[in-house]
Amino acid sequence: MGGFFGVASREDCVFDLFYGTDYHSHLGTRRAGLVVYDRVKGFDRAIHSIESSNFRPKFDKDILNMKGNLGIGCISDFEPQPLIVRSHHGTYAITTVGKINNTQEITERLFNQNHFQFLEMSGGEINPTELVAAVINQKDTIPEGIRYVQELIKGSLTLMLLTSEGIYAARDRYGRTPVEIGRKDGSYCVCFESFSYLNLGYQFARELGPGEIVFVSPEGIEDVAPAFRDMKICTFLWIYYGYPASTYEGQNVEDVRHRCGAKLAERDAKRPHVNPDCVAGIPDSGVAHAIGYSNRSGVPSSRPLVKYTPTWPRSFMPTIQSRRDLIAKMKLVPIHELIAGRKLLLIDDSIVRGTQLRETAEYLYKSGAQEIHIRPACPPLVFGCKYLNFSRSKSEKELITHRVIEKLENVVDPSRELLDQYTDPDSNKYEAMLEEIRKELNFTSLHYHRLDDMIEAIGLEPCKLCTYCWNGRE
Repeated sequence: MGGFFGVASREDCVFDLFYGTDYHSHLGTRRAGLVVYDRVKGFDRAIHSIESSNFRPKFDKDILNMKGNLGIGCISDFEPQPLIVRSHHGTYAITTVGKINNTQEITERLFNQNHFQFLEMSGGEINPTELVAAVINQKDTIPEGIRYVQELIKGSLTLMLLTSEGIYAARDRYGRTPVEIGRKDGSYCVCFESFSYLNLGYQFARELGPGEIVFVSPEGIEDVAPAFRDMKICTFLWIYYGYPASTYEGQNVEDVRHRCGAKLAERDAKRPHVNPDCVAGIPDSGVAHAIGYSNRSGVPSSRPLVKYTPTWPRSFMPTIQSRRDLIAKMKLVPIHELIAGRKLLLIDDSIVRGTQLRETAEYLYKSGAQEIHIRPACPPLVFGCKYLNFSRSKSEKELITHRVIEKLENVVDPSRELLDQYTDPDSNKYEAMLEEIRKELNFTSLHYHRLDDMIEAIGLEPCKLCTYCWNGRE
């Protein structure tokens, strides 16, 4: 995934830029970068790996020497950025969030038009942010170039582009990721997460619409290109990777998770054989869902699992799956007194491969749990995301749903028609899939959040939400 923060101020912006960018650290784990512009010093940049350390310790010395009233910063899961580019538009810095699925097609088009060259990242891949800059440079103006990017790219692309005068901000063509703008006296900020500016004294100014482009300077916000009508914002923002204090499209993340938990409880009320002693969320994103479940059902909430955050803040920092699974186990510490002899109902944000949740169930049983009921906060993941990099799954075949469907149907590649039957929560095939997953992962019971309930809990029109990973519909 990834996130960004930008500042356009009449005063020095480095303090706000540093802390605003840091507030996006939950969105990426590999690279981070800052670029500032000063009318005397020009552009200044710092980029570091954050795979073995957090953002702040990596940049706290850099910011002592950085100066400028304009700046952009980013957290990235993959490529080093922001990049500084010199072109016929002048010198600018650029950072992006998204996923480009037609990189090869765009690269070949650029090679055929002109004698382009790209710097390779490790593994021989082209830096997608550099590719975006190359596309922008094909047009006479930066706004025209950004619109060209939005037309050309398949996948998703949200960006900030810093010039010597201000920041161009452009939301993805279908608004799959958010762009928020805050303001205070003499300063504006641009960000992914709306909460990131609150403690810095900014107030909400506006949220960009799908494909909308603005230019932000210390003097104000200039409309560059209007928003498109159609939107497909990523639903997983509310379920999993959005920060609890953030609000997108008027819907706060924590509040939505409470409503999702309440919907799960309402469904369980129709299953009288499920009588847990307590409900708990798998830290972190499952906790708010569990609160909503407890409030609606009356089942007491508890914390039989606590997350050790000082040195294991996230489970997917390493790139090797086996090590990530190990860390996922090590970061969750069981509390025996809240587990032994109890019937536990646990809510996690999702089940991807099932490895981590199976191991969680195993050591809960070893700690004396009598029953373990699992309620994922979203429907079964059946289709791999084509639009964002929030999951490291290399293929759909890694999904536990695909493995189970292939087993039940005795096929290698299930047809789309067959997968549609397994995504219908009222079908016999759906029930058979859940029962097979339940047995494989050794749960007492398993019931996923229904898609219709989840959409109702979010509170937006279904046509505005991307639900591709659950139903395969674009």
